[in-house]
Amino acid sequence: MRMLSHTLTTAAAVTLAAALTTGAAPAPVPSASSASSVGTAFTLPGSKVYPEGIASDPRTGTVYVGSYTDGTVYRARPGALTAEVFLPSGTDGRRTANGLRVDARGRLWVTDSTAGVSVYDTATGARLARFEVDPAVPHFVNDLVVTPDGTAYLTDSVRAVVYRVTPAQLRAGSGPLEVAYDLGRHITPPPPGRFTLNGITADRDGRYLLTVDMTAGELHRVDLRTGALSRVALTGGDLKAADGIQLSPTGTLRAAHNVTNTLTRWQLTPDGTRARLTRTLTDPSLQIPTTLSHTPGRTLVVRSQFDKGGPLTPSTGTPTTFSVAAVRGL
Repeated sequence: MRMLSHTLTTAAAVTLAAALTTGAAPAPVPSASSASSVGTAFTLPGSKVYPEGIASDPRTGTVYVGSYTDGTVYRARPGALTAEVFLPSGTDGRRTANGLRVDARGRLWVTDSTAGVSVYDTATGARLARFEVDPAVPHFVNDLVVTPDGTAYLTDSVRAVVYRVTPAQLRAGSGPLEVAYDLGRHITPPPPGRFTLNGITADRDGRYLLTVDMTAGELHRVDLRTGALSRVALTGGDLKAADGIQLSPTGTLRAAHNVTNTLTRWQLTPDGTRARLTRTLTDPSLQIPTTLSHTPGRTLVVRSQFDKGGPLTPSTGTPTTFSVAAVRGL
């Protein structure tokens, strides 16, 4: 694969390329509504951004986007057509920005796949806390979700574990990134070098987590009260190549399938044990969508362009202007 502008371990870089080039398409799914449309919400400055993560602040309407290649975090205020740099490349030693979330208190969480997660004040950009994974253990810290009680849960795509950061740990300001749930024996064994867990989300009451295995196309449920692990029964399709996922308060799950340029929508049962595919949208203009953020009326989708001189091989050309798509009707 083409080397990235920041330094990754060889194992992690190879794993990323393998994970994103599975070529596996979702099973036949219902057609997208004719009302679905894909436009551009705003652009991102820079010629090698290769964005991956996105987070919306519901209090202000501000959107944050992270760069996979150098860790820059961009900020797009409401109505902005072009995002601005919020946290420059290399801030606090951050080499990449994968998962992003804004919690209920307006703090921005940013994962660095090579190191762990940092938490920032959205008003000043000051770092409030940092939690690091053991560097001696192979890892790829990927996505995260913050539950209503203020606890953050993060996936590791190499180890197939879910880390946890509690409010008490956040107040302490630093510490090791500790494993809360190990799904290694629960998931379908992947081929060598392939990613497993990727996107993660939670129900509005904080009863359970859902995390997707992008290689097997499976969705896993973690009961936060009992610790029980189970596989969600999927009807109508699968979640192969699924990257970012988001669960709405009404039980609607949305997923971005990267290499297939596909978005899917699922309806979950109230207990989160079963999901039925209700809509799919496949469009080349999604440009390898890595994750999404749904707000009433539209879904913001990151256009990574990873196949245009980014971490996908072989490259299919040079990137156009980097942007975030606005999708309606999903």
